[in-house]
Amino acid sequence: MSGALEPLRERNFRLLATARTVDYLGNGMAPIALSFAVLDLTGSVTDLGVVVGVRSLANVLLVLFGGVLADRFPRAAVLQGSAAVAAISQAVVAASVLGRFDSIGLLAALGAVNGAAAAASLPASVALTSQTVPANLLRQANALARIGQTGAQVIGASVGGVLVGSFGPGWALAIDSASFVVVAVCFTRLRLPAGARVRVRSSTLHELRVGWQAFVAQTWVWVIVLQFLVMNAISAGGVQVLGPSIAEHSIGRTEWGLVLAAQTLGGVVGGLVAANWLPRKAMFWGVALCMLEALPLLALGHLPVLAALLPAMFVIGFGLALFGVAWQIGLQENIPNDRLARVSSYDALGSFVAIPLGQVAVGPLSIAIGNTSTLDGGAALVVLVTLAALAVPSVRQLTVKSTERGKAAKEGEVSDRR
Repeated sequence: MSGALEPLRERNFRLLATARTVDYLGNGMAPIALSFAVLDLTGSVTDLGVVVGVRSLANVLLVLFGGVLADRFPRAAVLQGSAAVAAISQAVVAASVLGRFDSIGLLAALGAVNGAAAAASLPASVALTSQTVPANLLRQANALARIGQTGAQVIGASVGGVLVGSFGPGWALAIDSASFVVVAVCFTRLRLPAGARVRVRSSTLHELRVGWQAFVAQTWVWVIVLQFLVMNAISAGGVQVLGPSIAEHSIGRTEWGLVLAAQTLGGVVGGLVAANWLPRKAMFWGVALCMLEALPLLALGHLPVLAALLPAMFVIGFGLALFGVAWQIGLQENIPNDRLARVSSYDALGSFVAIPLGQVAVGPLSIAIGNTSTLDGGAALVVLVTLAALAVPSVRQLTVKSTERGKAAKEGEVSDRR
């Protein structure tokens, strides 16, 4: 078996990777199905914003408590519970749409439940990877997980669009609910070593404080989270909001879909590269590659044509994939296992909390100073915050130990064959 696929020999990793891939497949379908369900109900973009915003708010507000749960109880059990809750909530959403008793209030409330379930699953899922493979396979395991998730999101969005167009949003939501059942079944079959079960006995506030101390103790962790707080807000506003608007008047809607697909393709290629090789100072190079985020912003502002946008989105997808693998390995190798989920929850909170701000602020800003100036300013900020992160010694000096372990393991295998 190829070295890149080596983690698939581990039964627990196969189950975890399958569950996460199916989860992302369902998450790719859900937004499209829910969007058209709301539009079919009221036709109001404002109502759609409320339903989607409530879910995002619940996710952000509760993700820290999700980290506490994942460090207090067996992580597989937390993931089983969150998948079951998500399956039930999405089933009720599907039933309400199919039965025509849905309302904005009901959809928003169920969205909040689904957001809470996602808040519980994210830290546990991230922290569980290191418990399913040997230390020398962390690089390959994280890369394979990222490839599966990236591909699943694209396939899920495509399948979701076909299902909505062919059968309506209700049936697409029903299939999304079924996907969470598959996820829950995968997690029930996990068999982790007894030592991998982490149990913390103290108050929630104390556990949050301990998690915060572990988060700020590693300078490179909070510095990079601050970097992504700014970068994610800029990308959400520039690419997700201004991007479709600019594409509407330049390359067209179908071509914009190709542009987004190019980023996904770059992510898959980056994941494949990371599965086979990472530099020893992978964190430095991963952070440096994040500077490529400026390219699609500049292309949208100055040259919104496929010849510029396709390669720009491809390279940022590639760079973010390499960074993502390096980031996960860095956390898994340097954060104590009994605090890893809580640190991951602070990471999620810091990285995502400013996204709604970027989405809301970019419209008025572009009206005031123009699309090009807004995008140029965003590109400049991406470069500045990346250079600021690279100026921190611990970001530049952190090494990925699993590459060294993997090399040693391969040398040992060769020696054994001799």
